[in-house]
Amino acid sequence: KQSVATAMQQGEGLIMIYDADTREVRHYSKRLMCPVTGLSYKEPAPHNFSFNSPQGACPRCKGLGYVNLIDVDKVIPDRNLSIHEGAIAPLGKYKNAMIFWQIEALLEKYDFTIKTPVKDMPDDAIDEILYGSDERIKIKSTLIHTSSDYFVTYEGIVKYIQMMQEKDASATAQKWAEQFAKTDVCPECKGARLNKEALHFRIHDKNIYELASMDINELYDWLQQVDPFLEDKQRMIAAEILKEIRTRLKFLLDVGLDYLSLNRTSVSLSGGESQRIRLATQIGSGLVGVAYILDEPSIGLHQRDNDKLLKTLTHLRDLGNSVIVVEHDEDTMMAADCIVDIGPGAGEHGGKVEAVGTAEEIMKCEDSITGAYLSGKIKIPVPETRAVPTGWIKVVGAAENNLKNIDVKFPLGVMTCVTGVSGSGKSSLVNEILYKSMAKKLNRARVIPGKHKRIEGLEMLDKVIDIDQSPIGRTPRSNPATYTGVFDLIRDLFAATADRKST
Repeated sequence: KQSVATAMQQGEGLIMIYDADTREVRHYSKRLMCPVTGLSYKEPAPHNFSFNSPQGACPRCKGLGYVNLIDVDKVIPDRNLSIHEGAIAPLGKYKNAMIFWQIEALLEKYDFTIKTPVKDMPDDAIDEILYGSDERIKIKSTLIHTSSDYFVTYEGIVKYIQMMQEKDASATAQKWAEQFAKTDVCPECKGARLNKEALHFRIHDKNIYELASMDINELYDWLQQVDPFLEDKQRMIAAEILKEIRTRLKFLLDVGLDYLSLNRTSVSLSGGESQRIRLATQIGSGLVGVAYILDEPSIGLHQRDNDKLLKTLTHLRDLGNSVIVVEHDEDTMMAADCIVDIGPGAGEHGGKVEAVGTAEEIMKCEDSITGAYLSGKIKIPVPETRAVPTGWIKVVGAAENNLKNIDVKFPLGVMTCVTGVSGSGKSSLVNEILYKSMAKKLNRARVIPGKHKRIEGLEMLDKVIDIDQSPIGRTPRSNPATYTGVFDLIRDLFAATADRKST
């Protein structure tokens, strides 16, 4: 008994017993165990299915879904050159150094030299140069001018760059190594961010990552139909949990977020989407007597989906809450019980209450510019002439997220607007495919463009700039003056005054 207890302790809950008579080996485990292989796993707990926990995260990417890898196209940017001419960017042109002697010796077995263009070398040879050789390399005495041959292990260019990244903490070494790196999807978890054990648990043939990748409307439908596929015991355990999940998903559907998936990162959400998620949380709380203040909740929401948002807001009101909305949207103003119009202009020209009342009352108020636009007295005319494009950029085979392998042409030299309902693929097309492809080629940025075949016409541009809603400065003390560089000129102006020179 004591021996079994000791073995269990040493084996962390797993022991193997050999039967001397039958010569059979039996596995015993306190955990979940496969009787064939003897592999055992700990009892599953919620943290085993969270990529924020060490117990659930993928060991390769630590739960991030992405890893830094060496980009072969950056290591060998021009395959028309030979290694002697500097085809391998980290090494540069040939010099009397051990690494070049090793490569030259390695290429001998392929009947090539370092003066052969890389494009003419077989893939096996290039792989060995990049990733190292399993065999010890023989460097002949004639090559290094010694009395005997020299045998060395060769670990490859990629290993050398990675070693510089990991071991040399200096900024110069890091910057040098980073120019050959790229951020790519983790090859072990394929972006799921969870370890293999977590991904092997399935409910009705779906693991947790597959469920989290579904659009919310698809996931809601799947959850509505999953009960018949559960065993009686599973159905009993899942009853309350499924009820709660369905209720929360319904709140998200009610605010028009049916196109999102649960695994979307928060940084990829627009301001309007983030606000509507918080709004769905509040609906689920069921609070009454609360004042809710929303700042332009219709941002990022197509006009078609405005009704869902307005129904949510009126539902909050009907529960006995006060809802105050800062908004420019016509539909929201028309649905409001009371409008407070502040104006008449911006900055020093504003700050006055122009009108208070219902939409109909605001329309009749002569001092309200908002009322004039609502009633149609003032309109923004459609331009009679349009600018003529100076060229075109064509995206071929765009297939990121919801895009269905489409080809799109963007005119140059004009202002172009990409529009469509929420979730139709606008951001995927422009931000994920077009911008990231241009940034990678024109700005040499370390980004991964979305799925597409190719982009034509980039040679007509020399730079791309992304203007988004991220903070403009590095510190909370920054302001538009410091960011635009105006303060530099103002300081120069003060430094040139007579008072300054007199001191």
